[in-house]
Amino acid sequence: MGDLRGVTIGVTAERRADEFIGALERNGATVRHAPTIHIVPLPDDLRLRAATDDVLAQDVDLLAVTTGAGFRGWLEAADGWGLSDRLLATLGRARIFTRGPKGKGAVRGRGLSEAWSAPEESNRELFAHLLATGVEGKRVAVQLHGSPLPETQALADAGARLIEVQPYRWEWPADLAPAYRLLDGVLDRQVQALAFTSAPATSNLLSLARRRGSYDELVRALKSDVVCACVGPVTAAPLTAVGVPTLQPERQRLGALVKLLVAELGG
Repeated sequence: MGDLRGVTIGVTAERRADEFIGALERNGATVRHAPTIHIVPLPDDLRLRAATDDVLAQDVDLLAVTTGAGFRGWLEAADGWGLSDRLLATLGRARIFTRGPKGKGAVRGRGLSEAWSAPEESNRELFAHLLATGVEGKRVAVQLHGSPLPETQALADAGARLIEVQPYRWEWPADLAPAYRLLDGVLDRQVQALAFTSAPATSNLLSLARRRGSYDELVRALKSDVVCACVGPVTAAPLTAVGVPTLQPERQRLGALVKLLVAELGG
């Protein structure tokens, strides 16, 4: 395994970016940090409070936890409202399903336990299992991540009494200049690789290229000269949809993504 000296990698993440960049730089990489999303926490959001009140109004039969960060954010907001004890008691009476180890860890970190966790860490698997469990007539709470999930419609169509809880949302960063500079670096072949840790960040880079009129040029670069490394298949989906090949680690973790980049580009 070689090091990453002489390799320039673009990082589009905001959350845990310092940790990710530090690991790449310790392996010798030059990193261009250009967030393409901004995560807005919603502890004071009226919709989040209303959804929480709805959960508390009557016991929930099933809870789907899609992200560890989202679940922790929801409970932290409830802490601020003085509702966390009631919320934990209510959720403790529900059957909890998580989208993999991160959600499982967040659930257990608040003294709860999951009935099932998706082995492949995908929403597709999580919601398919919920449907197979049977949701007709049941109150089903779904902790969303930064945007609505199309999979929840299947729950409603199957007769679930659906409550959608969105603890944070994604928006464009206030300053897009670094992202545009990263695009220029990719198109000029000064950036040898891009690393993505969330699907919205991946999708937004493509959207920025469309704004600039350089979408086709970007896709050609990503198909030929620039390596795209994604933490998992969900993150890679916007690239896969347009035929861009991606590298993905076996485990959907930042550390595994760093090791993959070193193995593929080192030396």
